[in-house]
Amino acid sequence: MNEDENEMDEEPKQIKITPIKHGTVIDHIRKAQAMKVLRILGLREDDIDSIVSIAMNVDSSLGKKDIVKVEDMELIEEDLDKISLVAPEATVNIIRDYKVIDKHRVQLPEMVKGIVRCKNKNCISNQNEPVISEFKVIGEYPVTLKCEYCEREMKGEEISENVI
Repeated sequence: MNEDENEMDEEPKQIKITPIKHGTVIDHIRKAQAMKVLRILGLREDDIDSIVSIAMNVDSSLGKKDIVKVEDMELIEEDLDKISLVAPEATVNIIRDYKVIDKHRVQLPEMVKGIVRCKNKNCISNQNEPVISEFKVIGEYPVTLKCEYCEREMKGEEISENVI
């Protein structure tokens, strides 16, 4: 047997994501949605100070999923609402000293205020008026929002592209 055949018989090496000491783990993100989660949280490659780990297309008991780990960052309620718009099944784990101290599932709010811009450029919420955007959640799968001012509906990619 030559050297190439020996290499083919070996077990493939697995790369594992190391645990984080302090921060947030967002798990059970629908596959191929991790990058949207990063974008709506405002984590852009040119201004990230923390270590961010992304696992995409990971096997799970329910099929494939994505996972995002962000060191030294704990999410606030507004962040959880944003995540729920693109990953309504996600769970969020707060980590301190390598231990999960809080774990909960994101919940889609009934109303979304001030975190999504209406896609209708003529909507009063886009006209430099002292008005905060407001959307009613009218669907969960897929997430569908309806503007309270102009009644325009948005779903899927339209929502993630318009998160403020």
